Amino acid sequence: QSESDLDYVQYRLKGDIKTNPPDSASEKNPVTLLKELSAIKSQYQTLYARFKPVAVEQKETKSHICATVNRTINVIRKLQKQYTKDYKSYLELSPLTKEEKTAAEQLKSHMPDL
Repeated sequence: QSESDLDYVQYRLKGDIKTNPPDSASEKNPVTLLKELSAIKSQYQTLYARFKPVAVEQKETKSHICATVNRTINVIRKLQKQYTKDYKSYLELSPLTKEEKTAAEQLKSHMPDL
């Protein structure tokens, strides 16, 4: 987008030079403006070429981070489901048998803090 904007400015400037030459010495020379614009365009292209790999790397890194976060969320959800399932089954345990109750009472008599 920026490069096409620079192309358009250059095109308009060339057209303005042809139709309206500078009136006074106080105005900047249009040929100089075109040269400066070409230099700016060249600098832009150099910077773009230099930073394009950075932008690509950022995009890839963002994708990897998003994938990792999504996998982590899925693991957490599975763990929550498993915990809920285990907790419910723990709560639904069958009552103690007579032998288990007797053993528990004996244990409590030896360890009152339980």
